[in-house]
Amino acid sequence: MHIPPLPRTRDLVLIGGGHTHALVLRKWGMLPLAGTRVTVINPGPTAPYSGMLPGFVAGHYDRAALDIDLVQLARFAGARVVLGAVQGIDLDRREIHVPGRPPVGFDVASVNVGITSAMPEMAGFADHAVPAKPLGPFAARWAAYLAGNGPARVAVIGGGVAGAELVMAMAHALRSRGRAAQVTLIDRARVLAGLGPRATQRIRQAMEGLGVTLVEGVEIARITAKAVELADGRRIEAAFVTGAAGARAYPWLTETGLDTVDGFISVDACLRSSDPMVFAAGDCAHLTDNPRPKAGVYAVREAPVLYDNLRAALGAGHPRPYRPQSDYLKLISLGGKSALAEKWGRVFAGPAMWRWKDRIDRTFMDRFRELPQMGQPALPELHSAGLSEALGDKPLCGGCGAKVGRSALRAALAPLPGAIRNDITPLPGDDAALLSTGGVRQVMTSDHLRALVEDPVLMTRIAAHHALGDIWAMGAAPQAATATVILPRLSPELQQRSLTEIMAAATEVMRAAGAEIVGGHSSVGDELTIGFTLTGLCAQDPITLAGGKPGDVLILTKPLGSGVLMAAEMAGRAPGADVAAAYAHMTKDQGPATRILGAAHAMTDVTGFGLAGHLHGLCEASGTGAEIALDAVPLMTGALALSETGHRSSIFGENRRLVPELPATGAAALLFDPQTAGGLLAAVAPDQAEACLAALIKAGYPAARIGTLTEKPGLRLAR
Repeated sequence: MHIPPLPRTRDLVLIGGGHTHALVLRKWGMLPLAGTRVTVINPGPTAPYSGMLPGFVAGHYDRAALDIDLVQLARFAGARVVLGAVQGIDLDRREIHVPGRPPVGFDVASVNVGITSAMPEMAGFADHAVPAKPLGPFAARWAAYLAGNGPARVAVIGGGVAGAELVMAMAHALRSRGRAAQVTLIDRARVLAGLGPRATQRIRQAMEGLGVTLVEGVEIARITAKAVELADGRRIEAAFVTGAAGARAYPWLTETGLDTVDGFISVDACLRSSDPMVFAAGDCAHLTDNPRPKAGVYAVREAPVLYDNLRAALGAGHPRPYRPQSDYLKLISLGGKSALAEKWGRVFAGPAMWRWKDRIDRTFMDRFRELPQMGQPALPELHSAGLSEALGDKPLCGGCGAKVGRSALRAALAPLPGAIRNDITPLPGDDAALLSTGGVRQVMTSDHLRALVEDPVLMTRIAAHHALGDIWAMGAAPQAATATVILPRLSPELQQRSLTEIMAAATEVMRAAGAEIVGGHSSVGDELTIGFTLTGLCAQDPITLAGGKPGDVLILTKPLGSGVLMAAEMAGRAPGADVAAAYAHMTKDQGPATRILGAAHAMTDVTGFGLAGHLHGLCEASGTGAEIALDAVPLMTGALALSETGHRSSIFGENRRLVPELPATGAAALLFDPQTAGGLLAAVAPDQAEACLAALIKAGYPAARIGTLTEKPGLRLAR
């Protein structure tokens, strides 16, 4: 008897991918709480580790070394990822607001968003400077500036430890590149006032050795495009200005209704805010009973306490207090591969301290890079013949990777009788059926997808664009849709939250395409599945598979690779940034592309059977062959590298058997990769191809001319 998964009854939402939440997610993956649905919301697919920022600025680490991959970490933890910057929390409605999507409901929430070093009250800062936090924008701006030529003029505002590390790292990096540099550290009080005298003296000596100029005890009047102007009339030339002056809370925290101190969320010893179901940790929190400096070591040590207390709030266990240490080891980078260590007033400095710091930092980051891979369940000792082969060597993919192979589909459909109604025009193998009703031509299609992401909003958008592809591929205008939703087992409250998110997202996509949702059906199963039945209206003859002509130019509107990327993501091996970019491709509206390609001779959307399979179907219906210019076929970022390391979608083998004459190595392997919500493949008259391609690119599509139709049957690569 089949035993369904346990239902989920509570929503835990982690706002921010800071150090504390990253460690909570890692621990959750090793020991989850049954019945809990976990969501992490973060502006991007990665979260930077600030402890390695000075090393990156100095040139000791590349940019990727700083990033915790939240997409991979969430997959390991069984959590859904929502990419977006939170703008507020509605405590009454128990909702979290993220621009561009329906609110995210919660039962228990935790905030770990860090701090910012933006200085909105400083004249000219927003226009002419970049804060050191958040790290992402700063890192990109610094890398671009460092790569330039000629004399450099850099100013850092804020003379605490963070500012001192930053200015020494910048000075070292510029010196290493042989660029003459004027590097200045500015503070309204005394630089390094929070450190002991021995540590302060040693760091000042290091800054002097790197040629850093200290400007202390003076206010800044304004920042311009070329200088920092001081209140005493002095002018410090600077082409790159950054701020690392103290810790500043994100403004939206004060608007939540939670108690705050200087904008930071007040929490008790158990890290609970004034709302007992909302927690906060790391730099964005203020420990009311035992205030501590803003330092990453506290965020790291709060993680096991927060993990236990979140579980307690969800109904498992009892809360326990966090007891911060009275002092902590400070490891301060000195620009080059040298560092200073300070605790209890004792100071040590030199290359050995750098190696110690480097080992600590790398060990911390390795905790998020060495996550166990998802494996197949062990087979029972006794099982029927063929079970191992049917199961395969990898988990079943979602999206189009979970579709039935074309050979099985054709074999099942072949015995069925043809249409006997005179208002249905047979279009064997085409994207949608053609109906005639009262003189109006209408196309109809149905498609659904097994979820490939945990976020129901993102999955709905992918499924909606995927289903719309069949209507767009025939040159029709979307008209009406019904939705079919299978939810995993959830409590009634979570069912309502999920359906609300799904229907809001579906309505948004369908209305943008010109269609209305007119009904649907819902049920409960083992996992999330979303589908749509759609109709579209044809103002002119539909574009079918059968109209292609030898010499037609083949244009593809989206890159290939979603199957490989999603298969690798399931295994926890796809870089989160590449996965996020793939999601963006899958949710790109193709309505404008359809209108641009309205005069195409033949068109289809590239989905489950891959580019080779769908092109084979077009050629078969049109009575042509095709040459593919492999180098011209656009690929999603990261897809080729993952393919070459053996990542394949579940249906790859079936797709390969459809067109055995093509090679399946290197980039050619991606011709068989099943695409979810893939691009349109159009056969366009040669005299119209360049204009169509230019219009597509102008409209924002990564479109490309990938080959031609030929008189000779079969598919082959152009030489």
